[in-house]
Amino acid sequence: QVQLLESGGGWVQAGGSLRLSCRPSRNTFSITVMSWYRQVPGNQRELVAAFNNIDGSTNYTDSVKGRFRISRNSARDTVYLQMNSLTPEDTAIYYCKFRSRTKNDYWGQGTQVTVSS
Repeated sequence: QVQLLESGGGWVQAGGSLRLSCRPSRNTFSITVMSWYRQVPGNQRELVAAFNNIDGSTNYTDSVKGRFRISRNSARDTVYLQMNSLTPEDTAIYYCKFRSRTKNDYWGQGTQVTVSS
């Protein structure tokens, strides 16, 4: 079974930066969309950013525009989330999600991001 492996979470002071990465444990499917979500306990999981692996387009939730950047590697099987100017409101568990060409979704295990004021 394919797993998504996340790394890069941690603790940072407000105004700092972190970079998350996510890749599959083995590449056995065609990835169409690579996304990052986040969830605060008690709240719904929200989409933070998405990368269309077909045409290279991206989209972001309004609260992170201009601060976060989603990108991929040249092999198109790893997604990154560069997070700058972090605020305490960005504190959450961050999950990556890959959608396959057959519309199956694969989720990462989640990585904690904590921003202190």
